[in-house]
Amino acid sequence: MASLPAFAQDQRKPDDAQKHDEDKSAPIPPEKNSVSQHDLSLNGKTIHYTATAGTLLIHNDEDKPYGSIFYVAYTEDGADSKSRPVTFLYNGGPGSATLWLHMGSVGPVRVATASPAATGAPPYQIVPNQYSLLDKTDLVFIDAPLTGFSKAVGKGTDKDFRGVDQDLKAFGKFIERYVTVYQRWNSPKFLMGESYGTTRSAGLAGMLQESGVSLNGVILVSSILNYNVMAPGLDVDYVGNLPSYAAIAWYHNKIPNKPADIKAYLNEVRAFARGDYSEALAEGDLLPPEKLDAIAAKVGAYTGLSAQYVKEAKLRISATRFRKELLRDEGEILGRYDARFEGTDIDNAGENPGYDPSDTGIAGAFTAAFHDYLSRELKWETTDTYYVHSESSVPWDQTHHPSGGGFNRGFGGQRMPDVAMDLADAMRKNPKLKVFSANGLFDLATPFFLTEYDLAHMMVTPEIAKNVEFGYYPAGHMIYLNVEALKELTHDLDGFYSEVLH
Repeated sequence: MASLPAFAQDQRKPDDAQKHDEDKSAPIPPEKNSVSQHDLSLNGKTIHYTATAGTLLIHNDEDKPYGSIFYVAYTEDGADSKSRPVTFLYNGGPGSATLWLHMGSVGPVRVATASPAATGAPPYQIVPNQYSLLDKTDLVFIDAPLTGFSKAVGKGTDKDFRGVDQDLKAFGKFIERYVTVYQRWNSPKFLMGESYGTTRSAGLAGMLQESGVSLNGVILVSSILNYNVMAPGLDVDYVGNLPSYAAIAWYHNKIPNKPADIKAYLNEVRAFARGDYSEALAEGDLLPPEKLDAIAAKVGAYTGLSAQYVKEAKLRISATRFRKELLRDEGEILGRYDARFEGTDIDNAGENPGYDPSDTGIAGAFTAAFHDYLSRELKWETTDTYYVHSESSVPWDQTHHPSGGGFNRGFGGQRMPDVAMDLADAMRKNPKLKVFSANGLFDLATPFFLTEYDLAHMMVTPEIAKNVEFGYYPAGHMIYLNVEALKELTHDLDGFYSEVLH
């Protein structure tokens, strides 16, 4: 059939153009995998395991393939799949591939970095990970649709994946497909997501529960569960950030008479943040001058900033400004993901940092190491491009319909997701579901005080609330970049798995 001439194409109605796009379809590739055998010495035991790099197709409501999802699974050889746990892991973004968790956290290998200094140029070192969880659970690292090698196929489009509920649907379908193909329906199941991956995990907990897949545990690494706190005009963000500012100022020795016990110190800051500071912000422009002076002095003392600067900012310090201001006198800016990282900017007079040194300091190492590992060790052969970040131009649809009803913010679902309600729904219906929240003290992307608030406002019974545990680590967003913090984290998770599975 001949194509329409140019003048006819220009005169097509929008409906015609939409129908034309729907008629397009991408090739549907076969499911494939690359299987290799490996060993890992862990806690005095040699674990023989199989690594499977592969793709699985997910199907739409018409039972047609619409996505091909890439994953790497590590499974212990000879283990009984009925009792052997399986954990599904993924990063966030939204729109990030999972090489960060894969190459840095609890997998069988990790890339060595110079964190918190910039790691620099290659060659990079990939080492056996003595802090892996492979002695506790099989691990399945999943690249989100439109990231890594995961892509739309058939009549699937970017729009089918670029949204809160669209993303949840795709991940739910992948997990059900994986446990079917590999006969893991009766295995204990865990989710482990980082950053937006925690948004996904909380939503998935509710969605999977509704579809008959009950989880044993959910691990939230550097959480963001309620996006409504970022709405303009609210003070929640400023209150939630304050204890993180205090922790970072403590780390950089900007606290007068620096206390030795950071735990007790942060408890003091928490009490001030939810008390006098929150009340002062609530008074707004009616705050008396003498009270403004007193609160500004207290905020300055906790954050390492001058009281005058705090007053000029009307007591409201954004994370971006804090990253530029704290070490301005030293000519340094701080990382957003991890404020242990420092960098130099184009000048010291600007209001905002020019980049994030905690991102640029490790991105090259992780990207190069993952590509090398994938081809050399996992024997994955492809001509496809691996997308570290999604390059889709389709905007992310924030609308969310909570599982089990939940609280809808606005007609037709929440306008911004509050997935703590989904997690709460799953915990009510599955009272044995346990949650572990891992938090970096120096993380300005997902501050720990906001996570505490969200998980304390799920409206569950005191008995169910006891199923939520917290861990705090001397690290940033990617907790595992500090190897000592990774050691602490895996120790805590080892206990968490033992508690859940006892």
